Amino acid sequence: MQRAKEVMKVSDGSLLGDPGRTPLSKKEGVKWQRPRLTRQALMRCCLVKWILSSAAPQGSDSSDSELELSTVRHQPEGLDQLQAQTKFTKKELQSLYRGFKNECPTGLVDEDTFKLIYSQFFPQGDATTYAHFLFNAFDADGNGAIRFEDFVVGLSILLRGTVHEKLKWAFNLYDINKDGYITKEEMLAIMKSIYDMMGRHTYPILREDAPLEHVERFFQKMDRNKDGVVTIDEFLETCQKDENIMSSMQLFENVI
Repeated sequence: MQRAKEVMKVSDGSLLGDPGRTPLSKKEGVKWQRPRLTRQALMRCCLVKWILSSAAPQGSDSSDSELELSTVRHQPEGLDQLQAQTKFTKKELQSLYRGFKNECPTGLVDEDTFKLIYSQFFPQGDATTYAHFLFNAFDADGNGAIRFEDFVVGLSILLRGTVHEKLKWAFNLYDINKDGYITKEEMLAIMKSIYDMMGRHTYPILREDAPLEHVERFFQKMDRNKDGVVTIDEFLETCQKDENIMSSMQLFENVI
């Protein structure tokens, strides 16, 4: 239960920046700077906590930090290339890979692993459906397995991306069938999966009809032309202009 309480605190892994805290108007035009996130801060993210809990001690021989390509069936890209693609330092990538390699010797993560991770961090609810949706969002090519490269690129967006990058990632999560549109049914499915995973140990306590109300409120504002679907442009424009929507979507920052 302590682990669950820790996860439910505000984390660095928000899909949508820091909704409800810093007005977007103050962020626009501000050049991104690399956050000074410590290992402890990164550990607030479920996926990072899972990976780093299996990483070798920081004092271990770093000679294996160039990914020990011969030990896995899927060989990841070099650290320098991944460092260029993400906002992680080389040392952070080394730690992430050590844990990833220990948990996933094949070099790939499957959906069952995601379900196991979230069932451990959210034992008070049913995380199966949310883990399924989140896995599909990371599995960019839809082949049923996530490579280390895809994993850390996704984490980099969620932990350190711009508001725009995080919103695009959130749209991809909501767009379950990947047709470029979000329907009410898709958004409701995602929201219900989050509420199911959080269980009844949330504050304030959530009503059973809360997900539907959440979706109805979103769609009223996002579906500008009232055609029953939300496009990426409608999603980005509405979210970035409406601080209430950004604040209400902060639920995501507790479940990455």
